[in-house]
Amino acid sequence: MKLCIVTHSLIKGDGQGRVNYEVACEAIRRGHHVTVLASKISPELAEHSFVNWVPISAKVPTELMRNMVFAFKSSNWLRKHRHQIDLIKANGAITWAKSDANAVHFVHNSWLKFSSLETTSFNQKTIFNPYIALYNSYQWLYTKLNTHWEKQAFDSAKVVVAVSDKVAEDLREINVPQEAIKVISNGVDVEEFSPGNGGSRQTWNLPEGVPLAMFAGDIRLPRKNLDTVLKALVEVPDLHLAVVGVTDGSPYPQLAKSLGISDRVHFLGFRRDVPSLMKIVDFFVFPSRYEPFGLVIIEAMATGLPVITASCTGAAPLITPEAGIVLSDPNDSKALTEAMQKLTVNPDLRTKMGRTAREIALQHTWKNMAQQYLDLFEEMKK
Repeated sequence: MKLCIVTHSLIKGDGQGRVNYEVACEAIRRGHHVTVLASKISPELAEHSFVNWVPISAKVPTELMRNMVFAFKSSNWLRKHRHQIDLIKANGAITWAKSDANAVHFVHNSWLKFSSLETTSFNQKTIFNPYIALYNSYQWLYTKLNTHWEKQAFDSAKVVVAVSDKVAEDLREINVPQEAIKVISNGVDVEEFSPGNGGSRQTWNLPEGVPLAMFAGDIRLPRKNLDTVLKALVEVPDLHLAVVGVTDGSPYPQLAKSLGISDRVHFLGFRRDVPSLMKIVDFFVFPSRYEPFGLVIIEAMATGLPVITASCTGAAPLITPEAGIVLSDPNDSKALTEAMQKLTVNPDLRTKMGRTAREIALQHTWKNMAQQYLDLFEEMKK
């Protein structure tokens, strides 16, 4: 089979890129030839004899413009070479050409419901920042346009692959037929994210000898729900919190200060050493208001951490009561406080939950995910 993957990047370093990387590797392992339309690709794939990399350059100032240039160039190439391809795998509205399988990591129509302009009441009424206002406005426009473009892409695809039941539900809401939807969950690198000794907390200037939770995500957005976590933390005085995420333009350092907990909230900024950092914390808290999947959740589980999340995250069904705590309402500060307190005071429970979380993660490796994609593609070409 001659497979074509259309993606911005085919590398291990990000969620969507990692999915496509693993799919390409599995395709090669099965003897298929892979054409990759991408701006970036891992060197080992670019040099492989079964891979034809078609570089798509899109060097323009904003992400919206880059995506439009990429879509234009990739669709032009596909129109000229479609007869050489057996199956096209795309992601959302990444290209204007029709795809056979469209893998959906999120539905912009659902993101629009949780855009910063519509969730202002959570924190922005009390803390105004012009940078945040501009960023939120841009995000809203970007999401609005993608809502229209990706619906056209889904309607033209033969199969639409959702990364979670949550995304499948979102697809049905925009009238994608149930018979066209297939769910294949994201995977996790269980070697990179694994239990073990992460060394001293002092490496990150974090306190030793105290219960330490971790939160990771884009903390410029209310959707990630760090505000509720901070408010709950006020009522759990023995717990410290390590926060991973870009702090420029974020209102949450100021919120922590106003709540009187800045001495227990440790903002670490953007980090590339998250696998090591996860090894030195006690549990992971991530009650996002909306999350199509939440790769960071299964990464925490693979590390052997109990997870506190909310039912509106796509990865929530993976978390059994023996592996963590799933809140029915992400904005229920009292319930979140109780969950955080429960894990803070009970190290034996944390250990048991973490062990079960690891066992669940082992069933969702990148290899298992890639095999499901290739099984689907081969079935489509019969």
